[in-house]
Amino acid sequence: MRHHRRLVSNTWGAEDRRSGGDFLDILTLRVYAFSMTLSARNRLAGEIIELEFGGVMAHVVVRVGTDLIESVITKRSAEEMKLKIGDKVSAVIKSTEVMLEKS
Repeated sequence: MRHHRRLVSNTWGAEDRRSGGDFLDILTLRVYAFSMTLSARNRLAGEIIELEFGGVMAHVVVRVGTDLIESVITKRSAEEMKLKIGDKVSAVIKSTEVMLEKS
C-alpha cells in the first residue's frame, strides 16, 4: 500500500489536483503518453468498417486500401479508445514471422 501511495503522490501532482481532474483519467492519460512509442515497423493506416463487441473481446475490421485487416482486441481496450465505425486507425503488426503469398 505504501508503494501505491507513493505512486499516486508522484504521479498526481499539485497541478492535476488544482485542475479538478479525476485521478484515474489523469493517470490513464499519463500511461498512454508513455506507451505511444512502438518498435513495430509495420503500420497500415486504415478505417474501421466493422466493430462487433462480445462479452470480453471486440472484433475490429479495418479497410486498408482495397484490403481488410481483422483484429481481435479486448472489449475494454476498444471502449477506452472509444472506437467506432469510420474512425481512422493504424493496424500495427509486430511479429517474428510474416508470410508472403505471390498472387
